[in-house]
Amino acid sequence: MRNHNLRQSFGLTCDRALPFDILDENPDLISQRSSFSSLPRLKSVPMPFKLDVYDRSVYREPAPIERDSPFQSMMERFDVAAEILELNPGFYDYLCRPARVHMTSIPVEMDSGRVKVFEGYRVIHNNVLGPSKGGIRYAPDVTLNEVKALAAWMTWKCSLVDLPFGGAKGGIICDPNELSRDELERLTRRYTADLFDVFGPDKDIPAPDMNTNEQIMAWVLDTYSMHARRTENAVVTGKPVGLGGSKGRRQATGRGVMTVTLAAMDRLGLSPGECTVAVQGFGNVGSTAAELLSEQGCTVVAVSDVTGGYYNENGLDIQEVQAYTEQNGGTLSGYENATTITNEELLTLDVDVLVPAAKEDQIDQDIAENMQARIVAEGANGPTRPEADKVLEEKEVLVIPDILANAGGVTVSYFEWVQNRQGYFWTEDRVNRRLDRMMQKAFDKVYETADKHDVSLRIGAYVMGVRRVAEALRMRGIYA
Repeated sequence: MRNHNLRQSFGLTCDRALPFDILDENPDLISQRSSFSSLPRLKSVPMPFKLDVYDRSVYREPAPIERDSPFQSMMERFDVAAEILELNPGFYDYLCRPARVHMTSIPVEMDSGRVKVFEGYRVIHNNVLGPSKGGIRYAPDVTLNEVKALAAWMTWKCSLVDLPFGGAKGGIICDPNELSRDELERLTRRYTADLFDVFGPDKDIPAPDMNTNEQIMAWVLDTYSMHARRTENAVVTGKPVGLGGSKGRRQATGRGVMTVTLAAMDRLGLSPGECTVAVQGFGNVGSTAAELLSEQGCTVVAVSDVTGGYYNENGLDIQEVQAYTEQNGGTLSGYENATTITNEELLTLDVDVLVPAAKEDQIDQDIAENMQARIVAEGANGPTRPEADKVLEEKEVLVIPDILANAGGVTVSYFEWVQNRQGYFWTEDRVNRRLDRMMQKAFDKVYETADKHDVSLRIGAYVMGVRRVAEALRMRGIYA
């Protein structure tokens, strides 16, 4: 029986899960809500780390991005890997299901005095390799189906980079932009208290994800520690450095992109000093990758953000560009030492390396057919559409998939957990050296796996991730 048909044989379904209905906003409170949202938030309460609760997460865990059926999207990739591995049917059935699904109703007293109930999830997909690991996201469109897919995806990602973690994911259905700082704190603390028996340094370790950040993680740490009657720094990663966070975390994802890009150049016989690079997206990941590749001798000829692309055939001074964005409200708008181009033109430039680090679905079939880059390092989550993948494979473009290329963030999250457990903290230089070593090792294994099975690096990455979990499950056996 072919493994890609096993789901039908076992009668598994991937229907979209519908969350419980959330109480509608009371119309007579809308005016009160707007008055609260207009008040100064963090500035009214001095914070020792100067953290803004509304800042976006530096590291957002990448994942399948098919919004209509995220679990189905994950399963399609899992099926291909399972078929190549000739996975045991019973193991297949076990590994495509979450181990545990937790749902909780979270009552929060709003600033208006009204009690509003939010829906929260925590899915533990697998813990065969160790405690589960995964972020918590706050968004109005979070669904249980999505959280299940993201948890499974984290299982394969942690396995791929050889981390001793299983996969998990959490989420709360809310719009953080409509909540005051105090409401966000109460929401976070009640969610943590409800899941106190789920979380733990040896059980399940949360981290930042969409619309959550260092401050949210600090509240998770404090709430868990109050219930445990001891400070448990290792219960969460992505914390402020002053609370046990790791140095080098903010640059980790971009640094990982740099490391695997250099590894790909080496495989193709390219020298960094002779390579040109274009980077789409100049946020944390894109700007860090551009800076580090430039330091390695590459000529970064183009960068872009939401305002468009900026091209200089002789190369951009990345430090100057970074300084400009800091002084210009975080955007490249008006940058004069380059020619203005569109994002689409940037993607099809005659360069050796393209780093799509903006958002999903940027490379479609038409763009893929006109692309000239020899290497694509996916710094963003799902920037390449499936139909474009086929075109790039036919053109023999080496695509480093997001599951590998931006694994630097979760790797340094692992380092943070290790440091917390040891009570001994590393220098940033040591963090970077160990990150480089692990990313290089992961790339080499994926490359060799893809070459062995004559598949793309994307499929090779899934084969590697699934295989390690399946082998661990086989050695442990099934507890009756």
